[in-house]
Amino acid sequence: MPLQERSATPQTPMSSFTPTTTNGTVTGGGENEDAWVWDQIKAEARRDAESEPALASYLYSTIISHSSLTRSLSFHLGNKLCSSTLLSTLLYDLFLNTFSSDPSLLSATVADLRAARQRDPACISFAHCLLNYKGFLAIQAHRVAHRLWALNRKPIALALHSRIADVFSVDIHPAARIGKGILLDHATGVVIGETAVVGNNVSILHHVTLGGTGKVGGDRHPKIGDGVLIGAGATVLGKVKIGEGAKIGAGSLVMIDVPPWTTAVGNPARLVGGAKKPNVHDDVPGETMDHTSFIYVI
Repeated sequence: MPLQERSATPQTPMSSFTPTTTNGTVTGGGENEDAWVWDQIKAEARRDAESEPALASYLYSTIISHSSLTRSLSFHLGNKLCSSTLLSTLLYDLFLNTFSSDPSLLSATVADLRAARQRDPACISFAHCLLNYKGFLAIQAHRVAHRLWALNRKPIALALHSRIADVFSVDIHPAARIGKGILLDHATGVVIGETAVVGNNVSILHHVTLGGTGKVGGDRHPKIGDGVLIGAGATVLGKVKIGEGAKIGAGSLVMIDVPPWTTAVGNPARLVGGAKKPNVHDDVPGETMDHTSFIYVI
């Protein structure tokens, strides 16, 4: 099928709306921002289709032919997560109906797109994130599974949970509560337990576990505050609280509360930094990673 013609309507400039921010990260600017991001995605897809004809059919069917971000995302997730017995058409309807029934899901999707674009130097475009970032896709599929879980549609929520783990190597229990503006960087091996809570504008690298300590039931998983960074291979266990703006160093084992704006490193973790200590520590490699520059220390 032929590509659609470029729209003659100029793109809406960023200055035409004022999105809200938390810790320096955009968290949502309402319908204007949602529309602006979708316009950007379609423009990027058209550009890429022109520069790489081999991708034209893929980009047309996945992005350019759709009338909205929710339709494009639902189509893409349906194709990614389908199996011989869980059909893509069924999943498309499930995703689209769920996104359409809860406008907050689209707001969270846009915030997640912006998180990847702003905080990950490797993210070259919104379309690149939408199509290729398995951490982004896993989070969007989880949001649908979580919504279905809340509606007591637990069998289908758990089926989605299983497919997300199989396809994206990201295991998030559908009952876990996840904020918006989330960056799962690389994403492989991320595990988030049933009673975990993750705030807004959180960055989590690969092979991170937010798990329990063996307690049979009840509230047994970590509570992660806004603006937290969790480094690669870190493990946070039990009903501990990680305060706003805190950082967990790569490979750390955390089983204690971490105050806001404090860094935890080591196995077992020790606390360094904070409001009354220097922001940069020689023994915490990678603390000033480019994609975490949205976090500031008071």
